[in-house]
Amino acid sequence: MSPKPFVVQPEDRADPLHVVASDKIWVLASKEATQGYEVFLQEGLPGSGPRSHSHDWDETFFVIDGDLTFSINGEEMTAKAGTFVHLPAGTLHEFKIGENGAKMISITGAGSNASSLFSELAAENSKDSPSQKNLIEIIAKNGMHITLDENDVD
Repeated sequence: MSPKPFVVQPEDRADPLHVVASDKIWVLASKEATQGYEVFLQEGLPGSGPRSHSHDWDETFFVIDGDLTFSINGEEMTAKAGTFVHLPAGTLHEFKIGENGAKMISITGAGSNASSLFSELAAENSKDSPSQKNLIEIIAKNGMHITLDENDVD
């Protein structure tokens, strides 16, 4: 079956996912809708962002507002509004949102499980006592790779 054209108006978006308490991620296009890639709108508060990780899919960011500090394979760079960042699958990376917050579009490549990853992490984090063990299992199951330390286990 070939993908069908679609439009997502702001008022038609699903509620944002709260993967980390202060961040919002809207799934604009899932791999089911596009039959390949995924598109997200991400918004976060100062200092938030994922820890260093890699995954099995390409990921691209376009910063709309604010600025972020990216670490890509250990090299830091600032990405301000208008910056485009492309990360091939397997690239070790993290980002921290700058002092005024940030908003960006992210696009993940074929084979992405990002929408599933974000949805499952948001569901676990919405519990009164999210389980570190469950979070780690969700991350691994969805093709994301992080380095664990002794503080990462229940």
